[in-house]
Amino acid sequence: MIFVPELKYRNLPSVVLAGRPNVGKSTLFNRLAHKRRTITDPTPGVTRDSVAMDVFIAGKPVHLIDTGGFKLDRDEHDNNESCLDNLVVEKSLQSIQNADLIILIFAAGEMTGEDEEFIARLRALRNKIIPVVNKTEGGRLQAEAYNMLSYGFDKVHLISAAHGDNIGELSDAIIARLDFSKVELDEGEDSPVKIALLGKPNTGKSTLSNRLTASDSSLVSDIPGTTRDVIEGSFVWKDQSFFVLDTAGIRRKSKVHENIEYYSVNRAIKTLDDCDVAILMIDALEGLSEQDKKITALAVERGRGVIFALNKWDAMPDIKNTFNAVRDRIHFLFGKMEYAPIIPISAKNGDGIGDLLNTAVKMHRQLYRKLSTATINELLEKWQAEYPPPSGPSTRFKIKYGLQISENPVIFKLFVSRPKAFSESYAAYIRNKIRKDAGYSLIPVTLEINPSRKNL
Repeated sequence: MIFVPELKYRNLPSVVLAGRPNVGKSTLFNRLAHKRRTITDPTPGVTRDSVAMDVFIAGKPVHLIDTGGFKLDRDEHDNNESCLDNLVVEKSLQSIQNADLIILIFAAGEMTGEDEEFIARLRALRNKIIPVVNKTEGGRLQAEAYNMLSYGFDKVHLISAAHGDNIGELSDAIIARLDFSKVELDEGEDSPVKIALLGKPNTGKSTLSNRLTASDSSLVSDIPGTTRDVIEGSFVWKDQSFFVLDTAGIRRKSKVHENIEYYSVNRAIKTLDDCDVAILMIDALEGLSEQDKKITALAVERGRGVIFALNKWDAMPDIKNTFNAVRDRIHFLFGKMEYAPIIPISAKNGDGIGDLLNTAVKMHRQLYRKLSTATINELLEKWQAEYPPPSGPSTRFKIKYGLQISENPVIFKLFVSRPKAFSESYAAYIRNKIRKDAGYSLIPVTLEINPSRKNL
């Protein structure tokens, strides 16, 4: 099979990057992926979740996984950090166990106790390990690096992930150790529904992601801020494929102090450029915040479908009309978004997940709905007849014609006799009619107002 980068493949061999914190795993991941996919920072332990991506290495497609660092010394005085360290190590070991090939990374210099314990733990997997010593740019500490051979390895690769030294040689070695006989071309005709899970920290985004993908790809903890990178996953529901992006919790700028969290938040916001539907996770017990409004505004600006997911609904008091009260509160705070669905769910036990996914599928279809120019203009004539524009000398205008210029985001361009007289109230009327009569009931609709040709 000839592998083409633009196509997608199934059954790819998996390659995992492993090692203690701060040896350069994420830098090597970004180097092999040819893009800045994971967060890199001198602070040890930046990567917590296992971040995965399909990439091309030496012309062949592989499933590349970056793991959290293996820590031997864990802070017993900080229960939160100790708990997270244990979760990270457990997740890393699981990814390593399931991998087809392990790139075991060390930093140039003396071996540490963590390095030696990691080697001991992986002894049974020695046949699928490629040992790599990073940070050897310009021949730095090469003699010490070759001491790795004393741990029973036949060969060691000396590289610099930051500078690119010997990456080509390592790439060839990786491909030589992999079996591509089961790889198949993914010829699925239906495009996946791309959903991004957004919201404040600790609202259940990772719990929902794991439930949807039937995995534990995202670390789940009660400690806010556990997720740092954007974690990708995929699943199929009722014959529809989905692609899910689990993001770091977004907090107010004033509360973002660490460089790491700053990059995490920015990366979470940028997922709005990669998704179709933004699911805003709201802790039903805590309610909405000003930050939720800002996240939603960013999604609407990009024309994304928005679903308000009221998570932890199973813990809400069983009081009559509770949902109606919450819904009215959301409509009050988001005055122009009554079209956006509000769905109570429990990511933990699965309540409401079917409604959530069914709504996301409907949104996806609307985002890619395309109206003919003839249909649009028939509707515009009808809507103007039902509610004529103002007739005053300074407020008079007429919509001459319109057309749809974009899908996902859905944008209509209207040509108007007097654009300056075209009021926001009439624009709101047209947008509402488009949603009600033209099949865009669940998504944002943008109008671009231009002068008609006679006025040019």
